[in-house]
Amino acid sequence: MSEYLDFILSHLPWFWVGVMIFCLIFEAVSFTLTTVWAAVSALLMIFLSRTALPLRWQLLVFFLITILLMIFTRPFAVKKLRLGRVTTNVNSLDGQEVLVVKKITRFDKGEVKASNGVLWTAIGEGSGEIAKGEVCLVARVEGNTLVVKAKEK
Repeated sequence: MSEYLDFILSHLPWFWVGVMIFCLIFEAVSFTLTTVWAAVSALLMIFLSRTALPLRWQLLVFFLITILLMIFTRPFAVKKLRLGRVTTNVNSLDGQEVLVVKKITRFDKGEVKASNGVLWTAIGEGSGEIAKGEVCLVARVEGNTLVVKAKEK
């Protein structure tokens, strides 16, 4: 065991290169934006390991830098990269005016045409009937169906 430790201690910059590569590979596989900060810390540690600082202090500095980077830069990076959010055109449909192209009844779905020309399956909000040719407002989206209500005149 001491031979391995002696080898690592005599090749500390390469140890940190290995840590950095491991963290980058793990980040590439998971893309959770967590281990990339450890990889950045390991990059800094490559240069710090060239000093006479003992390994236990290097490990402490490594973990402190990693934690500080996570706390102060991860929220900014997540916001800029928009992780976890998939934006689609559905988000813009709420409140939009649509044209009924197939009559909507209480028991049958109809069709509406959005301003961008896309046809959507639609149901009426409430129990009323909406005739073909009427202009309605999108109340909400349920799956791939628009819930529409008659526009106030």
